[in-house]
Amino acid sequence: MPAVTVQNTLALPRIPRPDSAVPVQRPVLSVTTAPSGFEGEGFPVRRAFAGVSTRDLDPFVHLDQMGEVDYAPGEAKGTPWHPHRGFETVTYMIDGIFEHADSNGGGGVITNGDTQWMTAGSGILHIEAPPEHLVASGGLFHGIQLWVNLPSANKWNPPRYQSIEGREAVLLTSDDGGALVRLIAGEVAGHSGPGSTFTPITMIHATITAGAQLVLPWRPDFNALAYVLAGRGTAGPEARPLQSGQLARFGPGDLLTLAAAQRQDSHTPDLEVLVLGGLPIGEPVAHYGPFVMNTEAELRQAVEDYQAGRLGVIPATHLPHTGPGDAPAPG
Repeated sequence: MPAVTVQNTLALPRIPRPDSAVPVQRPVLSVTTAPSGFEGEGFPVRRAFAGVSTRDLDPFVHLDQMGEVDYAPGEAKGTPWHPHRGFETVTYMIDGIFEHADSNGGGGVITNGDTQWMTAGSGILHIEAPPEHLVASGGLFHGIQLWVNLPSANKWNPPRYQSIEGREAVLLTSDDGGALVRLIAGEVAGHSGPGSTFTPITMIHATITAGAQLVLPWRPDFNALAYVLAGRGTAGPEARPLQSGQLARFGPGDLLTLAAAQRQDSHTPDLEVLVLGGLPIGEPVAHYGPFVMNTEAELRQAVEDYQAGRLGVIPATHLPHTGPGDAPAPG
C-alpha cells in the first residue's frame, strides 16, 4: 500500500497530543462491517457505509473501497459512461492507475496517492477506467471513492474538477512519530489540506505502525468516521476492536483516538485507515443511483434531464460504453 510514504516520519510536523484534562474523547457509537459487491463493469468493491443511516453519515452519502485486487492480464475493469448530479465524487488512488474523463473537459490519470475531486453540481457525465497498458499487463488496484453531498444552494452549481497529486497532500505525524498522516482536505492541528470543498470536511489517510497510537484533534461540530483499509487496531477511549473492512462511527467530542494492534499479518504490517469528518448539512436527502437531491421530484427531473441529454455530451474523442438515453449506472 504505497500511496505517499516518507523515509523518516520524525522529520514531519507533529500533531501535538492535547492536554487530556481539557478535550473530550469521542466514544465509538457503532462498528459496522462493509459487505462486498461489484461496481461498473465488474470491479470488486466493499460498501463501507452499508448499515449506517444517511442521517448519521451527513454530509457523506456513499463510500466504496475499490479492491484491493491483483488483476491478471486482461482482467482490469472500470465503469461505463454515467451521469451524476447534486454531489461531489472524491476518487483516491492508493495502488494502481485509473483514468478519468468527463463531459465538462475534466480528467486525467490518478495513481499512487493522487486524488480526483469532481463536483457534479447541476450535472455531468464521466467515465473511470484502467489504462489499456494496465489491462494488458494486469497488476495491483486499490482505491476509494467517496460521495460528499452538496447543500441545496450548491446542487445547481456548474461542474468543477480538481486534480490533487499525491505530493500535494500535507504530511504530518503523531507526537511520537508512530503514524504517517496524509491530510487531503480540511484542517488538522492548524494544517490545511489541498482539497477545496463546498461542504466543509476533513479527509485523512493515516498509516499507524504496529503498537502505535494516533490522537487527532477534531472539530466538535463535525461528525467523525474511521474506515479501516487494511490491518487491525482499536478506536476510541474504550479501545473498540476494529479491522479491515470495518467502519467506526464516533460520538461527540474534541479528539479521535486510533491505535494499531501490536501484531499485524505479514501482508499488512500497519493499520491503514481513512478518517472522515464533515459539517452536517441537515437537509432532506433523496438518493437514486447516481443522483443525490433533496426531493423525489428533483430525482425524477434528473433522470429526465439525463435521458434528454441535458447533463452533458460524451466527447467525440472518447468511445462511449453507454450514452444518454440508456439507464443510469448505479454509481
